[in-house]
Amino acid sequence: MAYVATRGGENAIHQAECLYRSMTGTISHQRVDEVKKALPFLIDRVMGEASLYEPDLAALALSQSGGDLYEAVLLLRAWRTTQPRLAIAKPVLQDEIITHRRISAAFKDIPGGQILGPTLDYSHRILATEVLGAHDFVPEAVTPADKPAPAYHPSLAAWQKAEGLVQDYPHEDVSREDIPDITREPLLFPSPRAHTLQSLARADTGGLLALGYSAMRGYGNAHPTVNELRLGEADVVVTHPSGTEFSIGRVKISQAEVVDKKSKGLSLGFSATLGWNEVKVISAATLDLNAEGAAKGSPVEEEFFLYHTEPVEASGFCIHFKLPHYVTFQSSLDAIRDAKKNASATKTIATAEKREEEPAL
Repeated sequence: MAYVATRGGENAIHQAECLYRSMTGTISHQRVDEVKKALPFLIDRVMGEASLYEPDLAALALSQSGGDLYEAVLLLRAWRTTQPRLAIAKPVLQDEIITHRRISAAFKDIPGGQILGPTLDYSHRILATEVLGAHDFVPEAVTPADKPAPAYHPSLAAWQKAEGLVQDYPHEDVSREDIPDITREPLLFPSPRAHTLQSLARADTGGLLALGYSAMRGYGNAHPTVNELRLGEADVVVTHPSGTEFSIGRVKISQAEVVDKKSKGLSLGFSATLGWNEVKVISAATLDLNAEGAAKGSPVEEEFFLYHTEPVEASGFCIHFKLPHYVTFQSSLDAIRDAKKNASATKTIATAEKREEEPAL
């Protein structure tokens, strides 16, 4: 779509930015630290959609953007592109994740047990209005369990495959250096499996929820059940030039597996992302489950949901409509005027011809 560039009025443009900045106020290290501590799940969402795990920079992006999520994600992605890529980490296996939360809606008794972990799923949603008065909201202390849960839990899908319940899809071993990278390569269709999962990992949470919800309500071809939902921390293991493997730290991750009954057993959908974001991974896994055999143009078709849940491209295209489109819009108005003029001329000619054909009284 063509549009003319904004020209002139540089001072007005500068003052518009100053007005925006005045609404957010001074950004200090203290404010960034407070945002990071007070909004951990929002920080996780920004890091996941920016495909960069850096809580301090995510908090800075939120502070700098005044809480505009799309602007914050754009800032963080732009910064990421300026950084060198030093190494490629080893794949993260499920049974190597330090698990904080692990539940299954499909099976009550699963190997390793169910771990509720940090959640509001079973809580009353009551607004703490006393905070607006003179009372602080102080969370109740956690009571330690008599016996702590194991830090590591086995893969539920691996157990199901061994039981013949889940189809063990064929896979190809690819070296870390040869894994397709959506941050450096264009998204093409049919999409490689790596591109699909990477795109879902950094897709817009709200967009995934909308399309995943449509599938859940019957606009897809499979109804999901959460096979396993897991929140945890994973070691980022890289290889030193000497050949020694070591962990450079841990990152929070979310993963979800959803299943649906098929003729040959249970069909599996999967998603994982940086940070803790349950809604995102359940929605994304639902779309992954529904993608096979989806009708062209349906909300669960891979090309449809991957294109339309890319947050930076989608928000950028939407926002670009605010830019001057004077030339293209004027051409549309000229076409309308010409059509009306031609219609009026045609009507005048037709009226004159009719009068000529009428007999004189």
